[in-house]
Amino acid sequence: MANDGEKEAAARAAVKLVCDGDIVGLGTGSTATYAVRFLAERVQAGLKIRGIPTSIHTERLAASLGIPLTTLDEFQAIAVTIDGADEVDPELQLIKGGGGALLREKIVASASKKLVIIADSSKQVPMLGKFPVPVETIKFAEALVAKKIAALGAAVTVRRASSGKLFVTDEGNHILDCNFGQISDPPTLARELERMPGVVEHGLFIGMASTALIGKGDAVVQMRGPSPNPQG
Repeated sequence: MANDGEKEAAARAAVKLVCDGDIVGLGTGSTATYAVRFLAERVQAGLKIRGIPTSIHTERLAASLGIPLTTLDEFQAIAVTIDGADEVDPELQLIKGGGGALLREKIVASASKKLVIIADSSKQVPMLGKFPVPVETIKFAEALVAKKIAALGAAVTVRRASSGKLFVTDEGNHILDCNFGQISDPPTLARELERMPGVVEHGLFIGMASTALIGKGDAVVQMRGPSPNPQG
């Protein structure tokens, strides 16, 4: 079960890794929101950074808190991105996209020298797959992509907003939530999904995270992954 105290502790630890002059990727989701708020405190205390948000929601939050923002049009190299995850395995393979921002999150992560993942202990798993893999798809291909993913063994549902209407991403696409159960080979599944025409992006982040900071009770545990090999 998610723990707000653990999220807050992980976020506080992560913002200490940001240095003066950094371009910082600003993640999306409940844990990343803590990091944005704590970064804003450091900015108010004199830290000079510019943020690149991964969603409209994060952009509005950061702007309201006084964090100077920029874009990938201006800077294609990001010093550090701080973001959450829905699941983190021992190799720092991730499932992300529960908040619907996986496309921009992966783009920003791919441009980052360091991707720091922050999470509470409930997100740490021995094997990915209990959380469904989000797959962003163009509307035209939605039914076809859903059929192909189901053929791989997943239970596929089209994401809906809390209002009951179909969820629409910041880029105007839909999301298929794909429950595979335990995923024995995440890199292979990632490649299978990438090969499907109509798939815009998927929520498997493989070889992208350099560090994960996991809140555990009163402590924050640091996990280090293999040397990142960013994927686009």
